[in-house]
Amino acid sequence: MEPHDLISLVPPQPVADNAAKGLAFRAKFKRGGTEIGYGRAQELVARRALQPSVIKRMVSYFARHEVDKRAKNFGNEENPSAGYIAWLLWGGDEGRAWALDLKTRIGNAPDI
Repeated sequence: MEPHDLISLVPPQPVADNAAKGLAFRAKFKRGGTEIGYGRAQELVARRALQPSVIKRMVSYFARHEVDKRAKNFGNEENPSAGYIAWLLWGGDEGRAWALDLKTRIGNAPDI
């Protein structure tokens, strides 16, 4: 395998930034996300390579929670909805796009 063929499973900086924003909102507003979402945000902020199974879970999360984007105060920076905070914890729109792209690229690859 050539170096350019390698797929990085390290979250990009914008994904980590969204997760950090979600953590800050969760601390400030005392709402948003489950313990799993909280843990995912910590992983994204740390910017360590994730397992393919985690990428697949991210894709599943975003598919289930796309509806949250229609809720009142989704995207409101002054009074964010719990769903918006949770969405950010998982990497936000950039996390969704990154996870979808990676899932396509890694297909059904087993965990390393």
